[in-house]
Amino acid sequence: MAKSSSASVDMEDIQTVDLMSELLRRMKCASKPDKRLVFIGPPGSGKGTQSPVIKDEFCLCHLSTGDMLRAAVAAKSPLGVKAKEAMDKGELVSDDLVVGIMDEAMNRPKCQKGFILDGFPRTVTQAEKLDEMLNRRGAQIDKVLNFAIDDSVLEERITGRWIHPSSGRSYHTKFAPPKVPGVDDVTGEPLIQRKDDNADVLRSRLDAFHKQTQPVIDYYAKKGSLVNIPAEKAPEEVTKVVKKVVST
Repeated sequence: MAKSSSASVDMEDIQTVDLMSELLRRMKCASKPDKRLVFIGPPGSGKGTQSPVIKDEFCLCHLSTGDMLRAAVAAKSPLGVKAKEAMDKGELVSDDLVVGIMDEAMNRPKCQKGFILDGFPRTVTQAEKLDEMLNRRGAQIDKVLNFAIDDSVLEERITGRWIHPSSGRSYHTKFAPPKVPGVDDVTGEPLIQRKDDNADVLRSRLDAFHKQTQPVIDYYAKKGSLVNIPAEKAPEEVTKVVKKVVST
């Protein structure tokens, strides 16, 4: 009973406008079809831009393995405790543990209508374990969206990025240049480039991505669930394509 009482106190502390907006959101979401999606794409392909748009539009939850692991460890769930033991030893968390934590995460109310998986699966073994877990739930992956983009376009996108460190404002030498090269528009302070935003680092990250991910792309292509998204287009154009793909 104590648990229920503390939950009701928590609810009483929430502003009425927040409760009403959440209630309206759930009523709107009730008529949405279930969707279980996987987003695959190299760094800079724009999947991070599209995820929140699609999540809100289709009432899905966004599942990132890093976020889920941190949440499970913080909650001290049995699987979270095991994951922490592995991480404390400097070991990789096993695929079975990750899929188990994902299984737990899917029970949350916000995942009721489905999910977007981002950054998982990275290997065919992980894809198979994910399929097994979903089969036990009587579900399956509906669509795998591959944000396909040429490496040379990514190189231009990423190596042109400049950041104003204290505000987080970002610029691009070609697509969104500052008024004065190398200088923040607002403060006049110098801009910097992230260490990872150089051509050599990017090429090595892309090589690793292609080697690791191509078998996963082939796996889903054979199952007929893969859809290639033309990720070199402008973000709003990509959003239109993604919404159409997810809706069908």
